[in-house]
Amino acid sequence: MTDQSHGGPVTPRPRKAAPSPRGPRSRKAEKPGKGRKANGADKPKKPLWRRIVKWGLITGVVLFVLGIAGVYFVYRSVSIPSANAEFLTQTTKVYYSDGKHKIGDFQTQNRTSIEFEEMPDTIKTAVIAAEDRSFYTNQGLDFKGIARALRDNATTDSTSGGSTITQQYVKVLYLTQERTLSRKAKEAILSIKVHNQMSKEEILEGYLNTIYFGNGAYGVEAASQTYFGQRAAKLTAPQAALLSSVINNPSAFDPYDESDHDRLMARYTYVLDGMEKSGAITAEEYATYSANLPKVEKQRQNNRFGGTKGFLLRVTEQQLLKEGFSDAKITGGGLKVVTTFDYEAQKAAVESVKEMKPEGLKQLNVALSSVDPATGALRAMYGGPNYLKSQLNWAMLGSQPGSSFKPFAVAAALSDGYSLKTQLNGSSPLRLSGGAEIENQGDSGGQSFGQVSLERATEKSINTAFVDLTYDLMDDGGQKTIDAARAAGVSDAAAKRYDPSVAVVSLGYAPVPNVEMAAAYATFANNGKQNDWYVIQKIKDSSGEEIFRHKVRSKEAFSEAVAADVTDSLQTVVKSGSGINGRTMCPTAGKTGTATFQKVEGGKEVGSPHVSSSWFVGYTPKLATAVMYVRGKNGNEALNGYMPTFYGGEYPAKTFKTFMNKVVDGDDCGEFPPPANIKSTKGKTYTPPTSEPTKTEKPKKERPDRPRPTRPGRPTFTPPTFTPPTEPTEPTEPTEPTEPTEPTPTEETDGPGNGGGGGGGGGFGD
Repeated sequence: MTDQSHGGPVTPRPRKAAPSPRGPRSRKAEKPGKGRKANGADKPKKPLWRRIVKWGLITGVVLFVLGIAGVYFVYRSVSIPSANAEFLTQTTKVYYSDGKHKIGDFQTQNRTSIEFEEMPDTIKTAVIAAEDRSFYTNQGLDFKGIARALRDNATTDSTSGGSTITQQYVKVLYLTQERTLSRKAKEAILSIKVHNQMSKEEILEGYLNTIYFGNGAYGVEAASQTYFGQRAAKLTAPQAALLSSVINNPSAFDPYDESDHDRLMARYTYVLDGMEKSGAITAEEYATYSANLPKVEKQRQNNRFGGTKGFLLRVTEQQLLKEGFSDAKITGGGLKVVTTFDYEAQKAAVESVKEMKPEGLKQLNVALSSVDPATGALRAMYGGPNYLKSQLNWAMLGSQPGSSFKPFAVAAALSDGYSLKTQLNGSSPLRLSGGAEIENQGDSGGQSFGQVSLERATEKSINTAFVDLTYDLMDDGGQKTIDAARAAGVSDAAAKRYDPSVAVVSLGYAPVPNVEMAAAYATFANNGKQNDWYVIQKIKDSSGEEIFRHKVRSKEAFSEAVAADVTDSLQTVVKSGSGINGRTMCPTAGKTGTATFQKVEGGKEVGSPHVSSSWFVGYTPKLATAVMYVRGKNGNEALNGYMPTFYGGEYPAKTFKTFMNKVVDGDDCGEFPPPANIKSTKGKTYTPPTSEPTKTEKPKKERPDRPRPTRPGRPTFTPPTFTPPTEPTEPTEPTEPTEPTEPTPTEETDGPGNGGGGGGGGGFGD
């Protein structure tokens, strides 16, 4: 090492850095991640979607925590009520419209509780297979079942439920039947609490002692006694499966109702399938049991439904179900139901039928329905003499209305540009554009009227004229007639039975319920405003609070002018036409109808046609009433040769008159509006001849080129026990002038048609 001048080693000094050309730096150092990057570039912001996801996750976590806390709070705050605290059953009472006279009541609970050990394994396994196959594994709620129900309800027309046995037990025992989210939430929480505080055996025992099995039976013991006449402990596997099938919908799976047989059978096999899968029965037993439903004991009727009142109670029950009230609520909810049935009018209906119905004709069925035109309220209904002997309510059942269907064709024509003065062809036979022929037939051997007005055709119920109107004159007249009937109040189900292409649509060849005919004529009486018929006025619950009241919702079916002219034409029927016997103390409009039925098999007519039903439908300004006479269990047996006279202008019209004179107030009849005299814009106006032409008989010559069905003849048989009722003489009623060349009333037949029940038919235009 070379010695330095100072005699020792030298430590080199670091060189002073040159000053930055950008000027002096700040003394405060920049923090990492802020400001500029190390390379001097700006830092970009995070994408919007990342920030949304970030805050969404944070929000979700917060809401989830709050939700858990809320559920825990609600769970702790909801306590289980005492058993049966909200299930104290009371009798539901049904009243007439005055709210004072009682029609009857619906039975309170018929229930006998038994211990779990007394219940056989058959009913335990069957009810689990039917209602909750995950009962022993779920926590009171079946989330898979709820999801499945939501899927089915969203993708199919059916309504599926996902309730467990625990949920059903909670709903019946502690809650109401209302369909609200709050009730469902409370049901779910109580189900979890019940699951946590009760054993599965305790839940199943309570459920089987509480649930409704239909026909007034609550609990398995009462159900076993009701359907099989034995204690529940003796229930066999198929019997248990049948009882468990009923639970799902007691009104739709009624073992005593033959119309429910197919639905019940499907449900029954479903339950047996579940029992087989659980090992409760073998495959061989499943095959044996599923072949037939087990036999049930004969139904034990309650005398509360005896007589004519039973029909009123049954209709009321059906309407309650339609309004959403459950079977359990109806039979044990302590309701007060005020119906529309008028006490005096109902009594008059029963008396009138008894007075006018021919004696000794046990197969004869009479129906009477009376409707308030202003509201649609059903004021009286006669469906049969004794509900306990026959549950067929003829007021709700249908038969061919015959010529009483013609006013709908009149309304259709008036709405379509024609008038009561429109000229029609009333000749008989009438050859249609397609080549077919329609004739007027009757006790006179048939009559040809020639050219007539629509008013005259209605007055004399001339079939050929109405066929000419709806088939040849009006464009699409058949469909317009059906549409008019539907607008007036005939249901879609009944209207669909009519084929608009059939020439005799206006002659009422297909069945229509008696009550619907009354409601439809009420539309004409109400100046063209239509109201649906109903039977429940208001309902109060067991505490006296009103929970239902019917609201009248009128809609215009026809203009006031059309309704006025229809009424004017139907007044003529009663004044001087086929409905003279239906004239009452008040202004009256109405129409007769006598229908024929032709059985058809394989597209071919079988046997001869016969008279199947006889009608009179009419109204005063304040009440519309339909009367129907039919024969036999199916209502299609022959009236000709059985009744002394079968035309609608006879017994039905006289029954109508007798009833109406008992219920209308002669000092407060009301008035029909004056005729509107609608002017024609279509067709030819009829000009009456200067003198009345002589009526001609139908041609007598043979026409071998076409077969002719045998016409029902004038009845010749009179039962020996029958005494014809004597119509009281009314000295103040003017004598109706007669026409020596024309029998009154004139009866015509509708000709061939396709009636309901696999047959064809038409109606005498009486």
